[in-house]
Amino acid sequence: MAVYRIGSGSSSSLTWPLRAKKPFELVSSVSNSAPKSSPGPSGIQMPLNPSKWHFEIDDYLNPWIPPAPWKHIPYPIAHFLGYRPNHPRPLGNIVVIFWSFIGILSSLTIIEVVGRAIPSFEAHGTPMIIGSFGAAAVLEFYAIESPLSQPRNAILGQLFSSIIGVGISKLFALGPVSRDLTWLGGSLSCACAVAFMALTGTVHPPAGATAMLAVVDKAVANLGWFLLPVIILGTVMMQTVALLLNNIQRRFPVYWWTPREVGQRRKQQQQQQQQQQEQQDEKNNNESGSDTSSKLELTRTRHLEEGRAVEEEAKIVIRRGHVAIPEDIYISTEEKTYLEELSLRL
Repeated sequence: MAVYRIGSGSSSSLTWPLRAKKPFELVSSVSNSAPKSSPGPSGIQMPLNPSKWHFEIDDYLNPWIPPAPWKHIPYPIAHFLGYRPNHPRPLGNIVVIFWSFIGILSSLTIIEVVGRAIPSFEAHGTPMIIGSFGAAAVLEFYAIESPLSQPRNAILGQLFSSIIGVGISKLFALGPVSRDLTWLGGSLSCACAVAFMALTGTVHPPAGATAMLAVVDKAVANLGWFLLPVIILGTVMMQTVALLLNNIQRRFPVYWWTPREVGQRRKQQQQQQQQQQEQQDEKNNNESGSDTSSKLELTRTRHLEEGRAVEEEAKIVIRRGHVAIPEDIYISTEEKTYLEELSLRL
């Protein structure tokens, strides 16, 4: 909660709270003379100008995502998961190109070899490799610091796009003239996949190709829903190779979910539980220390000055075996006990 202050001095200053922007709060710079927007679903203010609409799914998901457990993982393992206590040193482009060459060659070879060794892949007529993995390898081993190459985008983007591509392929196959509309299905699947990835924060360019291949490429379209395990297995193997090779002299990934802070909801719950526990402990201490309050005396000191009563500044008076506390001073149970012990030492 922020406070906006106008003016200087205690007599002319005005303060009022400024409400923090909500995750789906839509802001419009419409003048006061323009008509006010009507509340949308769930009380969300929908501005009349659609160009101001904004949706960020991380505002809803990040509070529930647990923070990275690096302190619970041995450093040699955390190192190959992208954790660095210090920022890595910059490298020359020759080293980057060398490791990119090794990584792309290794990952694509492993995907092809494993795909040929699985009997179910051969039974379904699976291609040697899905073409979009070539574009994915460029991101995963060369542009490793790009947000588009992080694990969230690479894995979820390919998964969502595969589902959308296969779904549209099945939908178009229901019509009698489906073969004549394959060109439309391919472009529609790619467009839908990109839109969905953008809304979910999982944009991965090669995944758009996966969605389109699921419709326009006959060998890939014949896989149907079996395309999902093919894509998932290939993506996981490529990510595994990337974690091993990219962390030798570089760092990958830069983050696993998002560079923004996560786990706020869990922190709030822990703070609330801690506050409730402190309140309960204080209540128990007050009940247990009620018998010691008889040794304390609440006092207010007054004296006459020029014919009128004047109250002196509140003071705590400690005598041997006796403590006098003004009634307008709050003393906790621990403080009361300490003052009583101090009075016995006089």
